[in-house]
Amino acid sequence: MSVRHPFRIVLAAAAAALLGACATAPQPLQGNFPAVTPQQAAADTQAGVTVRWGGRVVETQPRQDMTCFQMVALPLNASGRPDGNSPDASQGRFLACRAGFYDPAVFTPGREVTFIGRVEGTETVRIGEYDYRLPRLAADVVYLWPEVREVEVVVPPHPYWGPYWRPYWGPWWWW
Repeated sequence: MSVRHPFRIVLAAAAAALLGACATAPQPLQGNFPAVTPQQAAADTQAGVTVRWGGRVVETQPRQDMTCFQMVALPLNASGRPDGNSPDASQGRFLACRAGFYDPAVFTPGREVTFIGRVEGTETVRIGEYDYRLPRLAADVVYLWPEVREVEVVVPPHPYWGPYWRPYWGPWWWW
């Protein structure tokens, strides 16, 4: 047995551990939760069920002793983050409330947030001319995700490669 063989096993195990860490949820969002969507909770009586829901903020409403967030629910990926790649895959809206003050200047419309809490029932809100029945969540965890900034990287062409030039061929490759 060579000395390199155990090194390869250790290296493979370390790589697997690092890749596995990329797909886990942050510590406050870990756990097993039933697959109850906000649409299902609004239609059925799901009071008392502990769920993990997330989405994009529509409105942040500070109240006397709590802050309520009106959210557009999105499916969550493996790490518990709302799946921004499917913004049209809405699972309805929900209202999540938590004791304390959460600044509307931080929790602005469009920010991604994930909540863990108990379904308390429903609350009717007015959206335009429509009375909309939202499931209400008593949030134990409010997890604001960092904003993702997409950057377009433009690589300039190589100074010696033109539209008809190839690597290792110059403009006079036939010489």
